[in-house]
Order: sequence, then structure tokens, then C-alpha cells
Amino acid sequence: MASEFGALSVLPPLLAIVLAIVTRKAVLSLFLGIWAGAVIYTGGLGIVQTFDWIVAAVAGDFHVRILVFTLLLGAGVAMIWNLGGSYAVRDWAIAKLDTQRKVGAVAWLLGVVLFFDDYANTAIVGSAMKDVSDHLRISREKLSYIVDSTAAPVATLGISSWVAFQLSLITDGYEAAGVADHPPAFEVFLSSIPFNMYSILAIVMVAIIVFSGRDYGEMLDAEHRSWSTGQVNREDARPMQDVQSDLGEPSARDPRLVSFFVPIAVLIAVTIGSALWTGYSPGASLMDMVTNADFASALIYGSFAMVVTGFLLGKFYGILTLGESTDTVIEGFGLMLTAVSILVLAWGIGEVVSALQTGEYVAGIVGDQFPIAVLPALVLVLAAFIAFSTGTSWGTMGILTPIVIPVAWSLTGDHTIIAAMVGVIFSGAIFGDHSSPISDTTVLSATFTGADLVDHVRTQLYYALTVALVAVVLLLVWGVTRITPVALLPVGVLALVGLVYGLSELDADRKGIEPVAADTPQEPVGEE
Repeated sequence: MASEFGALSVLPPLLAIVLAIVTRKAVLSLFLGIWAGAVIYTGGLGIVQTFDWIVAAVAGDFHVRILVFTLLLGAGVAMIWNLGGSYAVRDWAIAKLDTQRKVGAVAWLLGVVLFFDDYANTAIVGSAMKDVSDHLRISREKLSYIVDSTAAPVATLGISSWVAFQLSLITDGYEAAGVADHPPAFEVFLSSIPFNMYSILAIVMVAIIVFSGRDYGEMLDAEHRSWSTGQVNREDARPMQDVQSDLGEPSARDPRLVSFFVPIAVLIAVTIGSALWTGYSPGASLMDMVTNADFASALIYGSFAMVVTGFLLGKFYGILTLGESTDTVIEGFGLMLTAVSILVLAWGIGEVVSALQTGEYVAGIVGDQFPIAVLPALVLVLAAFIAFSTGTSWGTMGILTPIVIPVAWSLTGDHTIIAAMVGVIFSGAIFGDHSSPISDTTVLSATFTGADLVDHVRTQLYYALTVALVAVVLLLVWGVTRITPVALLPVGVLALVGLVYGLSELDADRKGIEPVAADTPQEPVGEE
């Protein structure tokens, strides 16, 4: 169904994105985007409609749960800080991780291992690595990139909340195509993984950047600033979270590793256990439990258990009284106010694009009369644009899958093409989503690494576009040759290596600096 508002339906989200990138004021930009949508929708001033959409965004069941999870996680982070856990793990990691490469490698590896949910992934990896990353003068922009470009992509390749959603979409797509006799959804998903080239190559790209130490674009500037001056954030940046400034020095005088690792372990264990429990039914297999799990609720249970663990540790070690622990929780909520504000407004933009039918309009621009060879690449670009302009990867998948699968089936009647469509929809959705300042995963990545949201978006975008370009070229090659995508992926990896080295040299030469910031002679913080 085409949008009655036509091209105007794209204006509000694009206005919010452009304003956020240009002005670096995310809250104001998002609000103006919602207001612009209300003006278009009502034909008048639109103030009442603006706040109706903001309230509707908060009232959504899933969104409320994510807000509760975010606040509880802020409380958990505050408890770990006040118990001295952050200092303890920083001192421990400093002794083990003495180079930027090692820190980046551990952050990347943690991101790959914690594949079960992207929200929990960003929270755990960002919180765990931030202090040691600061010690070695890794910019917050770089840490945010490592976290963000690992969390969402890896969640689409393993057993996660994303896969449960993906399986339902595959079934819906076949139903929309009128195909009753088709392979099981999980089999189609497995076949789609090699076509999910952006996600795979994005994870590889992080590894290339980490192990080569090379950067280009605004990330090169950020890394040189951080290494040469010790300013892990830009001077005028507005970090999404600044624990030390907001909470002061920890109450603990003798920091213990247990104060960090036990709450984090409880968060992981309770989240996974709760997810399986919510998906359980008599006779259910592990896959059934994962597919039917309520991950949003599981994240709440896990983060609450993390906070309770902080209370118990504070009492057991005599660090915090019950009243002090309660005050710490409230202060932890305060840490997340900026993130919560931006999340609510980003979801408000989601209400706008839903009312204006932005996704349907963009999808309707592309008809079904085009060469099948270019279809996968075209769908990736289309999904990327919708996700970037709407800020939701799941919404993009929900819009495109029922449209693209029937079109692909009518053109080819080939289940391999269907698997390819599934993979490229997910690829494009993830690329657009984690490159967008109005995406919740982008907001949370910046939050838990303590970065400025817009600085994170601006620095990551160079790398995301590089990976997307390689993925599009590989898909065009596949469309023409039908070479197995598994054989094309190593070619993509080699292309990324060449591009990273080439672009870093060109950009560094243009700026008159080194392509590897850590090659400059300054010492890490604390060793001067």
C-alpha cells in the first residue's frame, strides 16, 4: 500500500538525521523531526500530534520493557562503580592488556561471543572495556564502533532474539507468496547466512581495523586526538554517560574483581536462563525455546538480578549500607536519562514513519520489473535506506520481507533466491540501522561506551559504507555468475584489507599525519 503523503513521508526522519549530524544535538533534532511529521500529518501546527506520538512511543509494551531494562542496567553499572568493580577490572586488565590492539581484540571477541542479544552485548562489552580502553587512550568513538559493529551483526548469525524474529518473517514471506510447500524456515535461514554479507563482513572489518591499527575518515582524527592529548572524547562532546563525573569516587577502598565479574555473570546467566524459561513448554526443543523466548522480559530479569547482586555484595563486604545502595540505584537511573530521552524520541520518529507510511512509500518506488541479477544488491540498498531513515532494523525487515519474497518467487520460483532475499534484507536492515542516529542500538552503543552519539555515528559511517559497498559488489557478482556466496566472502575480506590500507594511507597523507595513531611517541595515561 503506497503512502498518501508521497515523498513528504521521507522528510521527517531525514530531517532528524541531517540535523543531528550537522548540529550534533540529537534530542533537539529528533524532536524537530517528529514535529515536522506532525505538521505534514495534520496539515496544521501539529503540537498535539507531536506529543501524542511521543506518548504512544513510550506506551508500547516492548519499548517500556527496554526502558526498564536500560534504567536497571544503569543502576547495575552504578552499583559496580560504587563497589569499586570498575577500578578493580581496570587495574587487572591494565596488567594483562598493555596495547591498544589487545584491548580492541578482547572487545571484539567479547562482542562475537555474546551473540544472544545485541542490547545485552553492548551493555556488557561497553561497560567492561571502557576504563581500560580509556587508560590506553583509545577514543570512545573507536570503542563504540567496535561494540556497535559487532553486537547487531553477530546477533543475526547465531541463536538469538533476532533469529526468532527472522524465522517468523520467513514464514510470513512464503505465506504472502502463496507458497504452501516450502523448506522449513530454519533451513531457509541457514541457507541465507552466506548472503548476509554485510553482517559477516562488518564483523571482519572490526577485526581488520583492530589488528591493523589503521583508521581513516573522522575516526583517524579521533584516534590521533585521543592518543596525543588523552582526550578520549572530543572537547565539546556530550557523552551519553559519564559515570565518574556523575557518581564521583567509589565508596570501596579496596576494589575487588568479584564486584565486577559476579554482577556481570549474574546478568548473563539470568538473562539466558530467563529467556529459555519464557520460551519453555512441555516437549519443547532448545530451538523452540529460543524461538518462543521473551527476550525483552529476560533482559529485565537479568538486569534486576544484577542490581540485587550489587546490594548483596555491598552488604557482605561492608561497603554500602542498604540506604547507600538504594541511593546508588537512583543515581544509576540518572546516568541513563540522556539515553532514555533519545530512545523515546527515536521511537517517536518510528511512530511518525508508521503514520506517514514511509517504509511502504520507499518500498513501492521499486517495482518488480528489473533484472533478477541485480535484485539482491538492489534489495540490500533499499533495506539500508529504509532502516537508516526509520531507525529500525526489525521494522525494515517487517516491511520488506512480505513484499520482496513474493516478488522474488514470482520472478524465479527458486528457493535459493528466497534465501538470498532473506540474507540481503537482514544485511541492509542492519547496515542502515546501526549507521543511523535515530536507532536504539546506535544510542545504546554510545551510551554504554560513554561516547557522544553523533560523534559515534559520524566516525562509524565511513567504515559501514566501505563494508556495504563491498557487499553490494559481491552480490552483483553473484547475481551474474551464481558463484557460491561462500567463495565470494574471502574475496570480500581481501577487498576490505586492501581498502583499509589504501584509504588509511591516502587520508593520512592528505591530513599530514600517520595512518596508525598509536605510532606517535606519547605514552598511555598513567605511564607518563
